[in-house]
Order: sequence, then C-alpha cells, then structure tokens
Amino acid sequence: MSSSKHSSELRRLALSVLQPGFVGTEAPDWILRDIGDGLASVVLFSRNIVSTEQVARLTAQLRAENPDLIVAIDEEAGDVTRIESATGSSRPGNFALGAVDDPALTEAVAADLGRQLRAAGVSLDYAPSADVNSNPDNPIIGVRSFGSDPELVSRHTTAWIRGLQSSGVAACAKHFPGHGDVAVDSHHDLPAYPAGRDEIAAQALPPFRAAVAAGVRAVMSGHLLVPAYDPDLPATLSRRILHGLLRDELGFDGLVVSDAIEMGAVTRRYGIDGATVKAVAAGVDAVCVGGESAEEATVALLVKALTAAVTGGELAEERLAGAADRVREFARWSAGLRAAGAAQDATGDGIGHVAARRAVRLTGAARAALPLTAAPHVVELAPVTNMAIGKETPWGVAGPLAERLPGTTSVRVRGQELEEGTVALESCALEPAVGRPLVIVARDAARHAWMSRAVTGLTAARPDAIVVEMGLPGAGPAAAAQIFTHGASAASGVAAAEVLTDTSAL
Repeated sequence: MSSSKHSSELRRLALSVLQPGFVGTEAPDWILRDIGDGLASVVLFSRNIVSTEQVARLTAQLRAENPDLIVAIDEEAGDVTRIESATGSSRPGNFALGAVDDPALTEAVAADLGRQLRAAGVSLDYAPSADVNSNPDNPIIGVRSFGSDPELVSRHTTAWIRGLQSSGVAACAKHFPGHGDVAVDSHHDLPAYPAGRDEIAAQALPPFRAAVAAGVRAVMSGHLLVPAYDPDLPATLSRRILHGLLRDELGFDGLVVSDAIEMGAVTRRYGIDGATVKAVAAGVDAVCVGGESAEEATVALLVKALTAAVTGGELAEERLAGAADRVREFARWSAGLRAAGAAQDATGDGIGHVAARRAVRLTGAARAALPLTAAPHVVELAPVTNMAIGKETPWGVAGPLAERLPGTTSVRVRGQELEEGTVALESCALEPAVGRPLVIVARDAARHAWMSRAVTGLTAARPDAIVVEMGLPGAGPAAAAQIFTHGASAASGVAAAEVLTDTSAL
C-alpha cells in the first residue's frame, strides 16, 4: 500500500472512532465532509435542538451522507435533558423513578422517551446512568442515579434499557465502573473511588452486570481513578479496567464509549489529544467529544493525534482498526433497531406526568397544611449545578404554581448573593410573604450549607412555611411541612404544584 493511500486509510479509521459535537441547528459543511470521509458518529446537545421536527430534519441531512450514521444524544430525562432543554423535561429522572420503585413504570417512561428520540432521528442515547449514588455528597451524580441500593439500581437500569431499546433507540450504560462514590466533579478534576475489589463488586458493578444481561450494546467509561484495578490511570484510559474488568470479567463485547474526552479529569494531565490516544489504546472504541470543544479544529487535532500515534508506534493500528470495526458493527445494529421502532407513535401518552406525580412524597405536617387556598410567595434557593445540567433548563415550582394560583409571587436566591449581602432573606422572602403562605423550594439543601441555613432560618421565622425539596432528601427542619419530588424536572415541578393546590392529588 502506498504511503498516501495508507495515510488516507488511517485518517478514515481515526475519523470513524470519534463522536464529535458541533454548533448549530443545521449541519455545518465540515461535519458533512467528515462524514463523507469516514466519520461514523455525531452527538447532539441542546445547542442543536429547537424541536423534535427540526432535529428530524437535521438528522436526515446528516444521514444523507451515511444512512447508518450513529446520531447520539446525552438525554437522561429529569434534570439532564437536551431534547427538552428549553422547557425542562416532561419526564422525571432516575431518582424519582427509583423512589417509586415500579420497574414497569420505569420501562414505560424510557419507552416514551425512546419514541420521541427515534422520531427525531436519534439512534444512541448516552443513558441510563447505572451509577449507585452511595455517597450523598457526590457533586456529579445525585438525582441522576436511581438510588443508593445496588439491587434497586440494577432492576431499574434493566427496565430503562428495555424500554428505550423497545422504541428503536440504543441505550448506553454509564459511567463504568461506577461514578456514585466520589467527591470530585470529573468535569473539573480527577475523582477517585478508593474502595477494594470486593466492595466494588458488591456496590458498583451489579447495575453494569444487569445492563449487559439486559442487552445493552454500549457502555460509557467514567473519568475516575479506581486504584483497586489501576492506581495510575483513570478508567477511560485504563486497559486493566476496560479490557480486564469490562470485557473479560463482565463479558461485554459491545461498543465502549468514552465520557466527554475534553473533561478536566483527563485533559489536565494528558491534554485532549493525549487523552484521546490513550483512551483508544486502552480499549475505548468511540471517543465522545464536543460538549465544550465543538470546532472543526478539535476533530482535526484528534485525527492528527491518532494517526501520528499509529505511525509513531504509540497506538497499534490493529487496535484502531478493531475500534473502527466495533463502531461499524454497532452502527449497523442500531440502524436495524431504529428501523424496527419505526411504526411506533411518537406523540407520547402523559406517562411522564404520571411518574412524576407518583414520585412525590409528603410529611404529615405538609398533608395537614394543604391545599393552599391563597396565592403564596415562593422562594427558590438555586445552587450552582454541575455541567451535565444545562444552565438554560428551567426548573422550580413558582411557574406551575402561578398558573394554578394567580397572584403567586416568587424570587430566586443564589448562595453567592446571600454571602455577598446583595440579597437579604428578610426583604426578598419574608416581607413579601406577610399574611400569605410561604413556599420554600430547595435543590439538594443537604449538600449546600448556605441553602440548609436559609431553609432553617426561613422556617424558624415562618413555622407554617412549606418546604419543597427537589434534590436528594435531607433531614430538614424537624417541624417543617415538607414535600419531596426526588428531582427538579419540569414534570416534577408541575407535580409539586398540583399537590400544593389540589386535595385530590394528596
């Protein structure tokens, strides 16, 4: 083979193992050119989405270059939504589904989501999160997990995969080997999971074993250090974890996808190009990139890094070719899965609302205080969310409550404003609520000291206040009337507003 022909083939192989994002609601010329040159996948984010119909046009434009193109999306429902980022998800997330603990309901919600994604032309969803949230202070997983019990997470991971794939969209279990017991956000730095192998086997691995048994054909690696298996390299870059544990021990023979390769956990030490090469060498078949680095230059950089690594002996050509083969195999399988789901109705059946309502829990004090009959003042305490949650995605209870009780007023308060003294709870929360009901909305108050203090102070001043917790339930003030939604999706906000205003919903 001539050197120019070999170089062209290497470039094609390198393109085929990338899953890049791009900017815009139409396909840029460079993406179309790269698909023609061998790019086998793209990933969509909220910046690419206006409506299901617009995404369907976009994916049709992309597939005109390659009918088997893998179109991926990072759509978990609940707090992490792309397809409904502008409105908030009409379906609750994993933690709410785990709180209900009805696998048939979880399967139905995932199938409903799958119908919407399939109608939009999506063939791979980076979900479900199969992480067991065993550390309540985890800054990155939280309500994205079905819960803290491995058996519960396993049965709902199974149900979610079956539901999604029944609608023609491939699932992807993440973040292997389990991101639930860490204290660092991997978007910024490298977290560690210091447990021993026996604990990992009992706590973190059961949902992934269940996912494999349920027929999942894609698994996403996590950017975390697991010293029991590899003291030096994070899971995404570790052959011991991706090959030894995932393939040999768990028996997974499908597509290994990396978590976003531009995340700080791997780029701070290796750079985006170095991390990409090490990931493929370790056993990653498809490199997700472009959540943050969505330019043509990034794809060109990674293609150059992969081809140079092969010619320089750092990456075996057989490994790159093997990864490309797995991508092609997955593309063919997922195209068949998508075709099989073609006859299904994508209009939805309201199952998201049903599920969100079933996930709401109330204390006895809350039951006694409801329903509200006068328009309340709503104080929403807003944390800084992790990067997986779109800043543009609306959440809360004030909006749907105002629709049901005209005259409802609201304020959203951030921790920095309280710390800087630019906002005072007395003037923005208590004074407007004089003579009216006060509703306090929190989101992971147990994880944020400022929020916990605010809830405590407000309920001390107004013992009749009702607290709506939209994150992980904490202890909360003992005497407070509390409502728990187990997530902050739009569906959960509506469910909370219904409970607050309608005795039949109690």
